[in-house]
Amino acid sequence: MESAAVFAGLHPTPGHHNHLLGPSRTAIKLLPPSIDKINFSPLPLKLQKQSHFTSYIDNSAINSGNSFRVASPASDVASELADIDWDNLGFGFMPTDYMYSMKCSQGENFSKGELQRFGNIELSPSAGILNYGQGLFEGLKAYRKHDGNILLFRPEENATRLKMGAERMCMPSPSVEQFVEAVKATVLANERWIPPPGKGSLYIRPLLMGSGAVLGLAPAPEYTFLIYVSPVGNYFKEGLAPINLVVETEMHRATPGGTGGVKTIGNYAAVLKAQSAAKAKGYSDVLYLDCVQKKYLEEVSSCNVFIVKGNLIVTPAIKGTILPGITRKSIIDVAISQGFQVEERHVSVDELLDADEVFCTGTAVVVSPVGSITHQGRRVTYGNDGVGLVSQQLYSALTSLQMGLSEDKMGWIVELK
Repeated sequence: MESAAVFAGLHPTPGHHNHLLGPSRTAIKLLPPSIDKINFSPLPLKLQKQSHFTSYIDNSAINSGNSFRVASPASDVASELADIDWDNLGFGFMPTDYMYSMKCSQGENFSKGELQRFGNIELSPSAGILNYGQGLFEGLKAYRKHDGNILLFRPEENATRLKMGAERMCMPSPSVEQFVEAVKATVLANERWIPPPGKGSLYIRPLLMGSGAVLGLAPAPEYTFLIYVSPVGNYFKEGLAPINLVVETEMHRATPGGTGGVKTIGNYAAVLKAQSAAKAKGYSDVLYLDCVQKKYLEEVSSCNVFIVKGNLIVTPAIKGTILPGITRKSIIDVAISQGFQVEERHVSVDELLDADEVFCTGTAVVVSPVGSITHQGRRVTYGNDGVGLVSQQLYSALTSLQMGLSEDKMGWIVELK
């Protein structure tokens, strides 16, 4: 049975175009499908397995400040999970049911989005994203609780970071509320792909790209905001086990005045060469240094880095070359609330090699303890190759919050059901 979470328990509006009314009475318009029909039936309404459709979300209600919600399943409708091996879920792409898309022209505002079947998208060979790398992405997760509730972790922070990145990359961006509501709609439409509690999470990948055709170097004339999702397990195959990093001294991830502080796509292609070489030698990933003095820590390929010395936790300061990670920000707040002293400043390689513990943070990894650092042939181990006490404490505190296992005193959790 196809999951119809976002459409369950709703009637078609008589005498009008098909509309789905959420609890706030905001309409989600369904255009007449060109391939298959949506079969309406008495409550609960079920979306048949082979149905193809496009649903439009009118953002005028969002822009005017009115409440917007996507319909959630009726209480008597059980959502079937996708038929996959949840016990062996890695961190890899898995196609799901629906994606979200919204477009606008340069100089205009995003105003209307749509949920549509997941599939390939069409782009001009001259699209700005393909020719000049005018694009950003975000990453966040949805978790399923034992009581069936679905949780998001600080989605407004991702929305805010996307807006900041869009300004740097000369792109329009959705408002914070448009972003959050689009994430909610996409998650609920793919509810059956959210792993059972403790088995993983639904990784959410928003993209903002210059989709319009442009030949000369200039901002694209049209932009697409797109969201797709995939169920995931652990990012590193080690899980919550120590990873082994190598310090890269020749190649650099970002430069002062560049785009290292925003989540633009080019930042990540630039690390592939060093990362691939490191993995070929048995390392988990690469730790990059600043490109000026080549002695201060920046970050790992896709996550921020922290060192621990006694009760002091230190992480490199955000200064334009390091991504302002949302997990990084959250770990700082959690650590302070638990009595640790936290400093954001320059961190030298010497200080790194003298630390009691080292760990990385990111949406994908959450908290990943570091078992060893290799720098110019010298290998230093931490915690007798086990998970450090501070790393374990912060990991447990943050994941318990994200999964709804502890009280959300920070006000970070958004419940969808």
